[in-house]
Amino acid sequence: MFNRIALWARLVAVLLAAAVSGSPAMAAGGHRPLAFTVRQGRFLNAFFREGPVAADLVLRSGPNPRLIVAFPAGDSGVGIWFAPQSRAVRWQLLGGLRPVRAADRQGRPLYGVSALVQLRGAAVLQVHQAVLSSIRVLRDYGSLGRLPPGIVTAPRISAGRIVWSRQRLDGAVGYQLRLRVIRGRLQGTRILAARAGVIRLRITGLTGERPLTPLAGRALLRHPHAGSRAARETLTFLAYRQKFLAGSWRFDTYFGRDTLMSVRLLMPALTAGAIDDALGSVLARLSAHGQVAHEEDIGEEAVLENLKHGVHSAAPSYTYLMVDENYMLAPDAAAWLLSPRERTRAAEFLAAPVGGPQRRQETRGAALVSNLSFVLSSAAPFARDPSRTHLIGLKPGVAVGDWRDSPTGLGGGDYPYDVNAALVPAALTAIARLYASGLLDRYVSTAERPLFAGAAGMARVWDRRAPRWFQVTVPHAAALRAVRRYAALAGVAARPAVLALGDGPVTFPALSLTRTGRPVPVMQSDVGYLLLFGKPAARTLVGLVTVLMRPFPAGLITGAGLLVANPVFAPPALQAEFTRHAYHGTVVWSWQQALLAAGLARQLHRTDLPPAVRARLRTAQQTLWRVIAASRSMANTELWSWTCHAGHYHIRPFGSARLDASEADAAQLWSTVYLAIKRPGRWAPARPSAARSPHRR
Repeated sequence: MFNRIALWARLVAVLLAAAVSGSPAMAAGGHRPLAFTVRQGRFLNAFFREGPVAADLVLRSGPNPRLIVAFPAGDSGVGIWFAPQSRAVRWQLLGGLRPVRAADRQGRPLYGVSALVQLRGAAVLQVHQAVLSSIRVLRDYGSLGRLPPGIVTAPRISAGRIVWSRQRLDGAVGYQLRLRVIRGRLQGTRILAARAGVIRLRITGLTGERPLTPLAGRALLRHPHAGSRAARETLTFLAYRQKFLAGSWRFDTYFGRDTLMSVRLLMPALTAGAIDDALGSVLARLSAHGQVAHEEDIGEEAVLENLKHGVHSAAPSYTYLMVDENYMLAPDAAAWLLSPRERTRAAEFLAAPVGGPQRRQETRGAALVSNLSFVLSSAAPFARDPSRTHLIGLKPGVAVGDWRDSPTGLGGGDYPYDVNAALVPAALTAIARLYASGLLDRYVSTAERPLFAGAAGMARVWDRRAPRWFQVTVPHAAALRAVRRYAALAGVAARPAVLALGDGPVTFPALSLTRTGRPVPVMQSDVGYLLLFGKPAARTLVGLVTVLMRPFPAGLITGAGLLVANPVFAPPALQAEFTRHAYHGTVVWSWQQALLAAGLARQLHRTDLPPAVRARLRTAQQTLWRVIAASRSMANTELWSWTCHAGHYHIRPFGSARLDASEADAAQLWSTVYLAIKRPGRWAPARPSAARSPHRR
């Protein structure tokens, strides 16, 4: 009897220990550890999440080897940049990542991962710089080569081992990076290869930042085993109760636009709790005037930002530089709160405290109304007088303002097409619906009611008048010359594009307007916003879709996907800014393809379109899904580029070429939206691509 009791006591103790340690049996609410890898050209990403441990190991091969361990906790990371090699070298991951839990010298907990990695092709591997800090610091070091004061950490070197360790700048528990030579020989910070030209290392990266609470399985997805496994894994790694992360490794934290766009497109697939968490994270970070936070500075990045103002604190701060995300919250809120799934809980959702450091004492309803009031106030001048100067422009002194947030992403324009032609009308329409529902009655003041009551009328003015400012028309003869000339420049076949031009002039919406009102004549994919949120007239709809679906360089369709920009009709100086090496150039973003797919599906649900228009939309839908299928292996990544040989397009991972503006994330939140956006009918078999980068496990 005693032995049986002792056995049961021992079993209970083991189970309790497993629960505390986050073992595979008990981690994340009973879910197994999440582990998967993604190879993109010279980049190998290995993801792991179990209990309080979440990390992304990024190995960069090629002539400039590098390794990084990125953590969602505190948006932190550790990394080593090695001296350039005379030839390309290649990393291998031997086995998977292992969770590691340790403590600093004061006994404070550290969480991270360990990996056995191998490098081939280098006779000597020289450590150039180790960086332990926030992801933003690592990102800036990689692109700018500089570090803030106090970040550089001296290594401790012993037999076959190098260790970097430091506290956070404010004295909080910090970071640790260990490198142990398994095969090869360590001389100072130089690692000499073994005879076979192989260097084998045990890498361990740790952070002391507070872990996030994972979302997974049935807490995240309504059908947790449906859809692409790779998409489910990517979304799971990026989903937490506190927030959804924009992408890994470079954007391992909250971004307002990414959260709002992803939730809108993923809404049919997400659980009610996950949607509530995501929208709640946006409401908690609104400014005092109701603007949506673009990004947050947390962890050591917050310490660094506060020190600039002479404040010694790790209190988070938020940026409100962008304009587009201010107009995304209302469509999301209306789509969710007025849906059959949430309608009975909507009042409860709005009455709940918003929490967060910005608006802790408010209800979600009050926070939401502050954003809606901001939208109405900013849109009112154009509704009264629809002149160009009353469009929504970039903020003074800020060169970016929408998702095309690289310095040249808007082609020098100040008034983005997506904001003015699609998002503002969509936000006003959503506000009118929410106000009419009565859900906002508790939160809208008497003084605000006339403004809210006029939302529908304002939406009609914006919908009718704003797009006109962006229209570009190119005479047919000039369009033919431009397409032939640009096809030669881009190295693609001209004949299909020339034939697709037809006989009349080419008309398309500009990417943006300059401050003086000149349209920036770059074709763009943001028409997808208009199709998802708007209700264009049949003739307008046909014109927009026709232009989009033409083969590049007459339109945006290539064998590698839908391009987000095409400068074929722009002057040479502007064409030079929109190459396949530019972050927002003639490249493919996965979520923009999904946005257009969702928009086409929405338009096909309309009952007021003539049969000929519906037929044109179905043809466009089929064309789009063919190129989505051809790039399916890249679907969960941030973006990719392409090459073209003998008339055939091949996918090229962005960041694999020396001229590429940056590298792309292997896991991107808004690229997982195909879990909710489905191809009509069955997937067609994808043709093999010379640059395929499949998920490997």
